[in-house]
Amino acid sequence: MSSAPALNAKRASLAIFALAVGGFAIGTTEFAIMGLLQEMVTDLGISVPAGGHVISAYALGVVIGAPVLAALGARMPRKKLAVGLMMVFAVGNLSSFFAPDYHWLLVSRFVSGLPHGAFFGVAAVIAASLVAPTRRARAISMVMLGLSIANVVGVPFATWLGQQAGWRWMFVLVGLIGLLTVILMVRFVPHQATLPGASIRRELGALRRVQVWLALLVGTVGFGGFFAVYAYISPTMTHVAGFDTGLLPLIVGLYGLGNVVGNIAGGRLADRNVMGSIYGILAGTVLILASYAWLVQYKAGALALVFLVGTIGSMLVPPLQTRLLDVSPDAQSLASSLTHSALNMANALGALLGGLVIAWGWGYRSPAIVGAVLALMGLGIALFSGLLDRKGQREPAGADAAHTRPVPGKSPVR
Repeated sequence: MSSAPALNAKRASLAIFALAVGGFAIGTTEFAIMGLLQEMVTDLGISVPAGGHVISAYALGVVIGAPVLAALGARMPRKKLAVGLMMVFAVGNLSSFFAPDYHWLLVSRFVSGLPHGAFFGVAAVIAASLVAPTRRARAISMVMLGLSIANVVGVPFATWLGQQAGWRWMFVLVGLIGLLTVILMVRFVPHQATLPGASIRRELGALRRVQVWLALLVGTVGFGGFFAVYAYISPTMTHVAGFDTGLLPLIVGLYGLGNVVGNIAGGRLADRNVMGSIYGILAGTVLILASYAWLVQYKAGALALVFLVGTIGSMLVPPLQTRLLDVSPDAQSLASSLTHSALNMANALGALLGGLVIAWGWGYRSPAIVGAVLALMGLGIALFSGLLDRKGQREPAGADAAHTRPVPGKSPVR
């Protein structure tokens, strides 16, 4: 990994803060539109399913944009790439405000989603390069903290603003935060020279590595268990736990608070042991989701489990992001960006499977069982990945000895 010029702790913190503000903007626009769906479809004169396509267009932009933009930006200095991505994000959101019709809005949301994964990917690489190797995951978790805080502060405020001033004003708010992020990054993020030999071909070379695909599978399958529950949290809280709909904002806020706690804890755990933390978090996810299926019928248990689901879900992101940096040392921007493609596919997978068991008449508690099974499968994939690491370490010394020798604080690269 190329490193930035040596920074003191204050300058490094300011640079990471600038990147986290971008995460806050992205998290706000990704989730606030869900709370303004009814206002949007009424104003545009479209059906609710058509309004859902606006949400899907953003997610599709994330999945496509993460690998494509990260690869195309391989030869760009990382700071310049991050600034450019955030400019596209800001313009896409401001364009959504001015959208005269449904189709314009659909395209604008797709464009807004394109920089999402690539920005988080390059931001994670930059943040990790600004600190000591033993604090990489913690630095990455601080960037992702912006996304977690968005669920607690940004999304509720943007939803309120959209309800009071009109749903389009949410996009203005997010666009302005995006422009603020650009200013902060220009001011505080240090220049980082392009890696020698960087190219689209070398970035795409990461996709030839088994360990990269295994890490992405862990994210898609293991994190899919979390989304199987979260996608149906509102009807579960009202129909099973018996809460009044007026309490849903507070319940979702409790989940967001769990996100913040889990994100910080996940970074600290990953700095101690990347793969060990992935094993432990996935095992914990299995237990928590299985308990959710049983305890959600009791109000106190439901509130406790909502917080724990938010916590355990966000804990997985920092170690998974760090793992992808470790297994793709010469293509870190692409591999790190693909984390967010995997998480969006996890969202689709979890919501789909959770919806199927509800449609089959198994009840609103059944998605938690599906989630526990997915998390268990994710744990199995992670254990297999770790087994390949250990097998590589036992290979006889030779031409690849330096390549397979573990580095302190890092997972072996295969």
